[in-house]
This record gives sequence, C-alpha cells and structure tokens, in this order.
Amino acid sequence: MRKRCGWVNDDPLVIEYHDKEWGVPVHDDLLLFEFLVLEGVQAGLSWTTVLKKRENYREAFDNFDPRKIARYDEARIEELLNNPGIIRNRLKIEAAIANAKAFLRVQDEFGTFDGYIWQFVGEGPVRNRWAEAEEIPVKTPESNLMARNLKKRGFKFVGPTICYAFMQAVGMVNDHTTDCFRYEEVRQTPASSSGERLSDLHR
Repeated sequence: MRKRCGWVNDDPLVIEYHDKEWGVPVHDDLLLFEFLVLEGVQAGLSWTTVLKKRENYREAFDNFDPRKIARYDEARIEELLNNPGIIRNRLKIEAAIANAKAFLRVQDEFGTFDGYIWQFVGEGPVRNRWAEAEEIPVKTPESNLMARNLKKRGFKFVGPTICYAFMQAVGMVNDHTTDCFRYEEVRQTPASSSGERLSDLHR
C-alpha cells in the first residue's frame, strides 16, 4: 500500500488531490489565482470542505477569471451569498474580488503573477526533508514576507499561515514527508538558491 502524508484522509477527492496536485510547481497564472482564492476561503475550515466545493467555486466565480471577478458588483455579491454550493461568507467573497483587482495590478507590473510570486523562493521550489508531519511549520520567514508584500498590494485573507498553505499547494515548497511516495516524484523538479531575492521584496 502506498504511504502518503499524514494529513491525507480516506476521502477519494483528498487522495486524488494529494497524489496529483499538492506540491507540484504551478506556473499558470489562472491556477495560481484559483489557489490563492481557495486558500483564503479555507480560513477557519478544513481543506476537505473546500475541495468538495471547488467545482462549485469554478462555476460560481467564472472559472477564477480575475478580469471577470474584478468587475463583480453588489448584485453579484448578493447572488453569491445565496449560492449554497460555496462558502457564503461576505468577507471572503469581497476578498476574492479585491484579490482579483490586486492580481491584475501585479500582472501589469510584473508581466505575470507567476513572475512575481515565485520570487519569494527563487526560481525553483524549496526542497524540505520532513520525516514527520509534526515537523512541518505553519509559516516561515518566506510566507511572512509574502503576506506583508501581498497585503501592501491590496490582497485580503493572505496572512502568513494562509500564504504558507498556498506555497505548499502550488509547489513553492515540497512538504511531502520523506516517507510519502510523492516526495521523490515531486523532488525531481529543478531547485535554485533563494538567498538574494528577499532583500528586493522587503521594499
């Protein structure tokens, strides 16, 4: 039987997510935006709950197209608040809209959101070697810096813990435990030194 990370339960959706997506480096802007929104939605909830509603979110939020979401008005917010398929939390819905606007500003400034966000770990993922799930941090200096920088740019629901969960999800760090069958598979991605880029982002 395949050994998986300790957080994986017996839900087929969670297993598939762990086996195919979690920790795989993402460089597609729309998918990065999707994860940014979903990690914010997760605040106070379980990731399983969010995963079960992921397809509903894609339908309700125009496949996470930031240009469309940035134009949502109060009528659309009310419509979303009445959608039983998503988390009906006004602050989280409004955060998704604010994040869409901020995301577009980042694209304008950096060319791509990918080009901006990956600066926090350099050009390649951080390769951790955790033997036990208990060793894995909930935030790091990089996620603290990312949170501050995102907030400064107008993003919402982007605290250090949410940012670290985002980094784990999109493969900026490999936090599969070393006994997990996915650890070596994910580890095959190119890595790079991350020493010099932090000073630039402190500005």
